[in-house]
Amino acid sequence: MRVLLLANDCNPQWPSLPVVGYNACRGIAEHVEVVVATHVRNRQNITAAGFGNAKVEYLDNEYIASPLYKIAKLLRGGESVGWTTNIAMQYPPYLAFEWEAWKRFNGELKAGKFDLVHRVTPMSPTLPSPMARWMHKMKVPFILGPLNGGLRWPAEFTGELKKEKERLTYLRDAYKLLPYARSTCSKSTVILAAFQHTLDRLPAEDRDRMIDFPEVGINPNLFEAPAERPVKDRVTFLYAGRLVPYKCPDVAVLAMAANPNLRKHKLILAGDGPEMPVLQQIVKEKNLESCVELIGRRTQPEVGQLMRDADILAFPSIRELGAGVVVEAMATGLACIVVNYGGPGGLINPSNGITIPLGNKPHLIQHFATEMEALANNPPRRASLGRQAHEDALRMYAWGAKGKKTVEVYEWALGKRSQKPDFYGNR
Repeated sequence: MRVLLLANDCNPQWPSLPVVGYNACRGIAEHVEVVVATHVRNRQNITAAGFGNAKVEYLDNEYIASPLYKIAKLLRGGESVGWTTNIAMQYPPYLAFEWEAWKRFNGELKAGKFDLVHRVTPMSPTLPSPMARWMHKMKVPFILGPLNGGLRWPAEFTGELKKEKERLTYLRDAYKLLPYARSTCSKSTVILAAFQHTLDRLPAEDRDRMIDFPEVGINPNLFEAPAERPVKDRVTFLYAGRLVPYKCPDVAVLAMAANPNLRKHKLILAGDGPEMPVLQQIVKEKNLESCVELIGRRTQPEVGQLMRDADILAFPSIRELGAGVVVEAMATGLACIVVNYGGPGGLINPSNGITIPLGNKPHLIQHFATEMEALANNPPRRASLGRQAHEDALRMYAWGAKGKKTVEVYEWALGKRSQKPDFYGNR
């Protein structure tokens, strides 16, 4: 089987979507022959890291991508907030990327040198794919996704929405009026969609071709579990992620302040962002200097070690699409406490972690304080949750395992497999 992977965002050194795209493509290449079409900006880091069994072609759309990136950065007021604006400004550059892919590969596609085409990134459902229509006309199966998006802002957090500068979120559905928007789903052979919140926002008439297929994954070498996690009198809680409003890192800090029994333990926050000054002020005002440590941004290997050294992940994000950090924590055998909304709610269940019902900020602070204390006082339960989380992460989310599951999707699309694949299997 020979597959053309479209992966505009694909970079082993860039966090979030680019590194996910890179690892997903590399995992697929462990099982089938692939050619990855990606952006020229990724060349240096891919060359340095290598790409396993994958072959790569670099496409250049900087004639439009570069100026629109600068405009988007200006409109967003930086790179940390305004993600809806960022996605909207990617529409013309992405169409140009697929046009460059078409020019480069249409001869080979017409000659039947690829069995199918798979758009791995971008993962936003609002960025359409002209290739879906073009491949449909050529009778070449087209796989879309995994898509992830459409998670509504919780009504209790309109203040965070404003701080995130998500002015366009109210106009999000306007993308459906854009060229190629409808044909992207209707002409795709299979649509991979991460978690129920994405499936619910995609066209119902295409449901029979959809598979619940989360985009997150883990590198077991970076996020391996320790041989032993000793029981300590002073438990270490860890928050890892950008310090931005919607991730609510202040909830974890205020939970430490709200429960006097937690002050004998320790909370480490690994990350940076616009909320750093706010958190520093809370720590000072609540006299938490002895039990809360803000250590700034860390590399992936460093985060992996922090997870192995910690006991519990406290992750109060209220609008997390994929929650890669939760899967990474699971892989290291951490017991996780998350908000039951979006990606974290799809990853964590009663056997491998603790979910807290979505509510306003005082509600979350109270429940995090209660659950953090309960887990701190119950080492056997921490160990049990961590073991199951580790098993689930390796079985379902290791990149090699995900690559194998992706090939099952290809076989179904090509008529080589009669039963529709189920990502979760016997979960």
